[in-house]
Parts: sequence; C-alpha cells; structure tokens
Amino acid sequence: MGAGIVQKGDNGGRRRRRRRAQPMAEINVTPFVDVILVLLIIFMVAAPMLTVGVPVDLPDTAANALSTDQEEPLTVTLTAEGVIMIQATETPDGELISKLRAVAEERASDKIFLRADGTIPYERVMQVMGALNAGGFSNIGLVTDIGGPTMDTQ
Repeated sequence: MGAGIVQKGDNGGRRRRRRRAQPMAEINVTPFVDVILVLLIIFMVAAPMLTVGVPVDLPDTAANALSTDQEEPLTVTLTAEGVIMIQATETPDGELISKLRAVAEERASDKIFLRADGTIPYERVMQVMGALNAGGFSNIGLVTDIGGPTMDTQ
C-alpha cells in the first residue's frame, strides 16, 4: 500500500489548534439578586395586609407579648362603636354566646384574645369578657399595644 509523506512546517510538525471556548466556572448572581430584591419588596408590602383584624385603637401598656400556639388564635374585637366582631365577622350581642359555644366545640384550645378599643367603658369590656367565659373560653388574653406607661416609681 502507499505511505504518505509528512511535511514539516514552520511549527515543527505540530498542527495549530483553535482554542475552544472554555465553559465559564463562575456563577452570575446578578439576576438572582434582582429576583430576591423584588420578592423582598413584595413581601414587605404584603406582610402588613396579612394581619386579620378590625382596626381598633388599642390602649398602650407595659405588658409583655403573649405566646401563641400552633392553632390560629381566636380573636374577639370590641370596636369604638360598641360592635362585637368574631375574627372579622360582626356578631350581634344576643348571638355572641351561642356562636362562641359552637366555635369552642370545634377548637382544641380554650384560648381567646379580646381586643377592645381604648375608648370603650370598662363595664362594657367586662360584659364581653363574661360572655366569652359563658361561651366556653376561660383562657382570655387582653390585647394591647406595647410601649405604654410603666407603673415603676423609680
């Protein structure tokens, strides 16, 4: 058979190779950071809207915050107009105890939070607390805003 002739060129018999594009070993994090910042802004705007409740001017106290269980806390609100709300549903005075008893049968915890406007007379707040107790809730937490006056004399 035939033998081929190898010609020696300028580079000493070596062929020139084109360099292939090397894969980039660094991660471009700029798009990731952009997405994270957009999500952060969305959550910062949406988080205050997620709180369930009726707008009430709560009194300020020096009390510490109560711990909450895994179960969503049941909240009864007494507005400045004297309207009673269970979560966000308006409830007439005559139906309050019967609705609370129905709710108490379905819940594992007897914990309930009472939010009352600071302008409501103490007598009205105590009437609602008595209704909560009659409705089957003996663990009643009064909700206030923190940072109020302290009773320290020092």
